[in-house]
Amino acid sequence: MTAPAPDTDSFAGRDLISMRDYKRDELLAFLDEATFYEGYQEPLLKGKVLASLFFEPSTRTQLSFASAMQRLGGSTLGFSDAKLSSMAKGESLSDTIRVVESYCDIILIRHPREGAARLASESTSLPVINAGDGTNQHPSQTLLDLYTVRQTRGRLDNLKIAFIGDLKYSRTVHSLIETLTHFDNEIFLVSPQSLRTPPEFIEELDARGTVYTEDEDFFSIASDVDIIYTTRIQQERFPDPIEYEKVKNAYRIDREAIERVGADVTLMHPLPRLNEISTDLDDYPGAAYFDQAKNGVTVRKAILSLLLGASR
Repeated sequence: MTAPAPDTDSFAGRDLISMRDYKRDELLAFLDEATFYEGYQEPLLKGKVLASLFFEPSTRTQLSFASAMQRLGGSTLGFSDAKLSSMAKGESLSDTIRVVESYCDIILIRHPREGAARLASESTSLPVINAGDGTNQHPSQTLLDLYTVRQTRGRLDNLKIAFIGDLKYSRTVHSLIETLTHFDNEIFLVSPQSLRTPPEFIEELDARGTVYTEDEDFFSIASDVDIIYTTRIQQERFPDPIEYEKVKNAYRIDREAIERVGADVTLMHPLPRLNEISTDLDDYPGAAYFDQAKNGVTVRKAILSLLLGASR
């Protein structure tokens, strides 16, 4: 028997910290709700305030959440540099959150330390959204990635998906791999030896019975792969600059490489890109990375509305 779809009212007041906190039917409910918000700009969140606390740099996540909030009639406040907050004076993250909760209705936080978003959620009764905590999780990115996959491929099951590049430090990859275990897909993990997927995520793939392979060669992926999800090699995560120099140009995907693995492939990237995707692919029919960025506003409208319990 198919489980009943969750009532969207059940999302009100919840946090979005980790994809582990949400079941398959809840993920689908998020995506179904998001379709309503394409082009929607009614003042559904009028009077609501989003506190945007970014202790790490951001373009897409911070601006798309601000755009989503403002397009629904709400407002934003916050900072984009930890040096501009009282934590530069030694204030604890918990105290910062307890102060900020007095000024807003929902909190968005990006932090370089794994677990910081969970700590923030435990310090307040307000909904908290994890905008990326170190190399751990980036759940709103995962939801917009799933939305883009379903938009371009028409489904979330029975796909062959290849992850290319930095699979050790990429929180977008970690969140998405983990979430894909809710669906029936085959996964290819391609990275330099030093940037392989961390053991805990491999263990999760094993526990869920997900079919996967690990390799260093880009052309080891199946010729009928549906999606290639590539990431930049993240210099800021490397403790040793010399190790970064060894792998920084490990993969460069251009039109010739894509055509070798199949003409009907969707190419995704969370951005920003460096050299890993050639600009000659920007007009490739399957290039979806700028659509991902655009979908960020649509999906984050849904996230904000659901967590704030806004009715439409």
